Formats: sequence, C-alpha cells, structure tokens
Amino acid sequence: MAARVNGLHHVTSGVWGAQEDIDFFTQVVGQRMIKQTILFDGTVSFYHLYYANADAEIGSVSTTFPFSRMGISGRRGSGQINTTGYSVPHGSIPFWKDHLKRHNTEIVGEGERFGQKTLHFRHPAGLDFEMIEDKDDKTKGWTTKDIKADAAVRGFHSVAMSVRDIEEQDRFLTEGLGLEKVGIDGNYHRYRINEGGAQKTVDLVHVPDQKQGSWQFAPGIVHHVAFAVPTEKEQMEVKLHLEGLGYTDVSEIKDRNYFHSIYCRSPGGILCEVATCDIGFAIDEPKEHLGEKLLLPPWFEPRRAEIEAQLETIKVPQGAMAQ
Repeated sequence: MAARVNGLHHVTSGVWGAQEDIDFFTQVVGQRMIKQTILFDGTVSFYHLYYANADAEIGSVSTTFPFSRMGISGRRGSGQINTTGYSVPHGSIPFWKDHLKRHNTEIVGEGERFGQKTLHFRHPAGLDFEMIEDKDDKTKGWTTKDIKADAAVRGFHSVAMSVRDIEEQDRFLTEGLGLEKVGIDGNYHRYRINEGGAQKTVDLVHVPDQKQGSWQFAPGIVHHVAFAVPTEKEQMEVKLHLEGLGYTDVSEIKDRNYFHSIYCRSPGGILCEVATCDIGFAIDEPKEHLGEKLLLPPWFEPRRAEIEAQLETIKVPQGAMAQ
C-alpha cells in the first residue's frame, strides 16, 4: 500500500544569529538561499530563511528562525529530530571532512549505518547534521567555488527522530502516515516512504533513558519536520485519517504562502507537518532570482516598515543565490 505522504518536504529549526546561519548553510553546507521572509505566527517579527538545492526542490529545503533576541536556548533531548541527514555522492566523505575543518565546523564523528558512510557535524547553534553517502540519489546539488558537483549536497537523505519508546511512534509512522519499517541497525529503526532512499527515509533513534527535550521556538532545536503531499486534497485525506486513528490534535490548514500546512504532535513528541507541493517558491519572485530580497505575504505587506525595523541587517554571500 502506498504511503499517505510522498517524502520529506522541509525541516525547520531555531538558530541564533541570521548572518551566522546564512554563512553556515551557504558556505559550509553549500546550499542555495531561496527565500527571505518572516515567521508568520506570533506578534514579534523574526526572519524565516530558506535554503535548498540547485532546483529548490521539495525534499532539500532547510528553513530556520534566528531567535537570538529571545535570549534562551532550546533543551536537546528525546521527542525531537535528533539529526538531519543530507545526501551526498558516494566517496565524498573525505572531501567533506577537509571542507568542514577549513570552515572550523565541529565534527562529531564518522560512522556507517545501514551500509552507508556518515559524517556527523554541528551547526553553530548546536543543531546536529550528517552527510550520508548515497550512490543512488540523482538529485542535482548546488555548487559553489569550493563545492563541485562530485561532492555537492543533493537534498535530504533522512531525518532521525529520538524517542524514549518505539511502539507508539512506530504506529504513528506506519498506520498514520503509511511508512514501512525496513530494518534495525543498533538503536536506529529505519522506515521508508514508498520506495525509500534519499528524501524518503525516516529513522527512529531509541533513547529510553534520555530526558525529554523542549518543544518551543528556540535556538538549538529542530521545531518540526514536514512531509510532502501534492495538494490540499491529499492533505485533507491525511488529516481525516489521523483524526480517525485518535490523533485529534491535527491543526486546521494554515496558509504558509509557498505551501499549505497541517501540524500534528506525534506520540513520541516530534511535531510533524504535512505540506502541499502545488504552490512553490516562485509565487512571489522568479525562480532565477530566489532569495535575493525580503518578501512578505500579502497580509503583512502593509506593515513592512515596522517589520524591517525589527530585523538584523544581513548579507548573502556571492554565489549563494542564482548562478
């Protein structure tokens, strides 16, 4: 039976400063800046920054909220996205080790999981990432003067969810979203979306003794992971199915300008979003000029001067936008 979602859509995290974050994703990870906008919720304006691969494809999009003005840190623990994995070409881990060292990026360690080599490293805010070699991923990476096509990040490989108990999160993924469990490697339990592979993989990391992490908007933690569906039709089908299973806190549809979203707090604590793919990032600027200026949704445009006054000045490095 086909999964009710098509793959990963985006991953959204809290970070400290906007410029520090831009430099990390564009210069260290080598992603393309595709959108500068703001947080659509709450009363205080914060940047919402989007980074992606060469074609700004769903399944490659990291988004961040720079929350340095809040003056608090998120608490890492169970019930969160533990690690966000990027797919990189087979044989490229040695390049990435050297590249990360040149950029003074913290390397946590190397390893192998489910037969694939991994390199674990950290964002300045403390977020955990991995480069995961995948010989079968044909997605097009974004290249820079330092990162060529034979090493470039193509998009996400997977997300790893840390949970104290496997059973109920397994039920949410399999019965709720339609994923299929395909293997165990140590304390990692692997699930695939349809055919699996890059952009279609979720891991559960069993951490029975780990204290629960915090859930609020804050630097240093992933706020949510989004799964992709084509349109609101499929989104509503997921919503009704989850509610029919007893997950009755599924949100109403929210307009995020570039996609429409619903949210559900999964049993393990991870906030899961289901986002549509039928609007896209070129709705308010040409695809070849994505990410070049601050864009606001129509309902915020009358407040532009007030909003801009609350935001720090940023500079997007050369080569981090259209080529």
